[in-house]
Amino acid sequence: MGTLLIKEISKSFQGRKVLEKIQFQVEEGEFVTILGPSGSGKSTLFQLIGGLLKPVEGSIIIDGQDMTGKRGTISYMPQQSALLPWRTVLQNVLLGQELQGKKDEQKAREMIKRAGLGGYEEALPGALSGGMKQRVAFIRALLSPQSLICLDEPFSALDDFTREEMHEWLLSIWSSYRRTILFVTHNIDEALFLSDRILILSTNPAQVIHELSVPFPRPRHHDLLLTGEFLEKKRELTGFLKR
Repeated sequence: MGTLLIKEISKSFQGRKVLEKIQFQVEEGEFVTILGPSGSGKSTLFQLIGGLLKPVEGSIIIDGQDMTGKRGTISYMPQQSALLPWRTVLQNVLLGQELQGKKDEQKAREMIKRAGLGGYEEALPGALSGGMKQRVAFIRALLSPQSLICLDEPFSALDDFTREEMHEWLLSIWSSYRRTILFVTHNIDEALFLSDRILILSTNPAQVIHELSVPFPRPRHHDLLLTGEFLEKKRELTGFLKR
């Protein structure tokens, strides 16, 4: 499965409200992006979904079950790859499965090869570039048994060229496996290029102030960013972000 329902979530820190009655839904196999300025509460929302924090009010429903405040219900990929430096690429990829008591080494090797990392199975993370590390981290997230993957600005530390390369790679892998993805970014181009839908958060206290269904067919390539329709949607999103 992989459905997510956020029902009127609010969160405060030391009396300051960060999120106010956030509500949205993500369907199975969707790629939905949360877009908002820095400090708008995007990462806080992920921590709530992952059970690291509890909301002041509201609930989080995953696959029809109330998972508010419960951990281990999502697969999470942070801004940094968070690979264990003493484990090989293959061992890092299998980590999520190991924690759940099961491993599929053959599938892991197949996905590593498809990610263009064939021959690096026994390499340690220190031998990899930034983009290669992020590929390993994403494969680990895909192989984890949880039905929902949360990606928290995973490409923010990469240079522009590597970032564009990673966008196309991510979509090619995702289109084959169609896992449900909730993605966080403050990069408008990235949100438009990757997503099925985009939800815009206001500044604190954050609320969903706009929703855009992305009209561009898949597969997508980066020449899309130069089209008039792409620039038109970018202007639309920019207008909401400046409010």
